[in-house]
Amino acid sequence: MARLSVVLLLVVATALVLRWRRPAWYWMTFGVVLAALRVLVRYASVMDACGLTVPPSRWRLALSRVTDRPAPEPRAPRILRLRPTRTGLVLRLKLRPGQDAFDVSAATDRLRHSFGMYGVTAREVRSGVVELRMTGYDVLKRVQMPAKLDRAPMRIPVALREDGAVHYRDYRTVPHGLTLGATKSGKSVYQRNLVAGLAAQDVALVGIDCKQGVELFPLARRFSALADDQDTALQLLEALVSHMESVYQLIREQQRISVDVPDAEIAADIWDLTEDLRPPPVVVLVDEVAELALFASKEEEKRRDRIITALVRLAQLGRAAGIYLEICGQRFGSELGKGITMLRAQLTGRTAHRVNDETSANMAFGDISPDAVLAAIQIPADAPGIAVAGDSTGGWSRIRAPHISLRAAVNLCNKYADRTPDVPALAPFRPAVASSASGALTLNKASAVTA
Repeated sequence: MARLSVVLLLVVATALVLRWRRPAWYWMTFGVVLAALRVLVRYASVMDACGLTVPPSRWRLALSRVTDRPAPEPRAPRILRLRPTRTGLVLRLKLRPGQDAFDVSAATDRLRHSFGMYGVTAREVRSGVVELRMTGYDVLKRVQMPAKLDRAPMRIPVALREDGAVHYRDYRTVPHGLTLGATKSGKSVYQRNLVAGLAAQDVALVGIDCKQGVELFPLARRFSALADDQDTALQLLEALVSHMESVYQLIREQQRISVDVPDAEIAADIWDLTEDLRPPPVVVLVDEVAELALFASKEEEKRRDRIITALVRLAQLGRAAGIYLEICGQRFGSELGKGITMLRAQLTGRTAHRVNDETSANMAFGDISPDAVLAAIQIPADAPGIAVAGDSTGGWSRIRAPHISLRAAVNLCNKYADRTPDVPALAPFRPAVASSASGALTLNKASAVTA
């Protein structure tokens, strides 16, 4: 008996230590079983307390009166499946007649408290079926990406969502994106994850970093073109516009619209071309868009207008040509001048890290979802990397990118430097990488062709 008590004491002590120091380990060893039992035992009473039950049907009431039995109890949604995951539980429910998925979404906070889970989110899978994703611990406190990731061309995992799912940046689905955030909010780490994910794919990376290249030029080995000032940025963007036009000419030549070609083989963008003819897709990363939009003289204003015009043209027309924009900044509002609002309207993907005021959050989500604005301004200052990601459909979620140091990102770019495609239109802007006598790398931007 004493030995059994000692074993139980050790088990309890181990569980408490794991819950405190390693919540992920605690969940996989003890938490998942306890949580599943808690959900199954409390399910009927919790659903009744949260108002997620429906009264018995008339025929059941009539049957109980005829058979002189007690009146049947209200019915909760039927459990279709309860599946454990590495971060929580997934509960799939079949709604009863008269219930709505919005009722379940509105009750997620009460369900979180009742089931003793860290977080609960709801989404409608199909008509009458709702999925509850419940997390057993704070998955955003220490981000650990799963070992198995669903990778695809132009689709990269960049962060972990608060419900434990992986957040992907899919350029073929959401071509252009906007990332906002104050200083030290985690924008640079998010951008490094993008570059690290794209480095292993056959894609041309183009960077515009007007902070003298301190963010992007260490990654130069994997970039097809880089610009570190406004003048070079203008020339680079206009070269991209010319490249886009040449790609459209190629698509027209290879469109295959004759009557003897099936409709499915008609080319409308670069992904309909054969691999030997398809030009490499281009991802343009703008580190700080405000530096491209600000001006202090008439000459700078003319340059600024040409830059914004080129960005708007790429955002409006670049998708079919395989050109995708990833624009970052601390603010992105109408105070940056004409054309900015038009550009923002083309940026479907929105990601907002911690911002300094509500106006900045409105710049990202004001035209999409008021709830996302509220979530963005509530990001604490002591949690860099946490962000709110949304799109034009109004859906949003809290995410956090895993921390990747600049050295780790540089090592990945050096590893995949041989995959840097050669784009003739961008050749004048290709960064030249030279080795110094001491063996250290010196990065020098190739001289651009003057306009």
